[in-house]
Amino acid sequence: MPENKKILIIDDETDLCLLLKEYFVKKHYEVILSHTLMEGTHLLEYAKPDILFLDNNLPDGSGWGIAPQIAADFPATYIVLVSAFHPKKPEMPAGSHFRIIEKPIRFSDLDKQFANA
Repeated sequence: MPENKKILIIDDETDLCLLLKEYFVKKHYEVILSHTLMEGTHLLEYAKPDILFLDNNLPDGSGWGIAPQIAADFPATYIVLVSAFHPKKPEMPAGSHFRIIEKPIRFSDLDKQFANA
């Protein structure tokens, strides 16, 4: 049996993290949660996820501010930038795989996005 794909969610909204985890576990993903940028970047190094959900406004910094560096360091990781505040889109490296999803997140949007993942 092949290994499950891994998702890392870096978001300080605990309820959202738990809902996303439940959604993706049902779809056979391994889900890792982090509520701070520092912890999340350490987990990123360790877990090397297939998909990263990265919130913009975190207690210890801007997730979107480091998104270009994450994309450069982990080019195989699909990055989902999440925010409720419509910030300016970061300048991502050429060829990086990313998408922006605005909060509140709808499961129907996730179904469309990850139907073939």
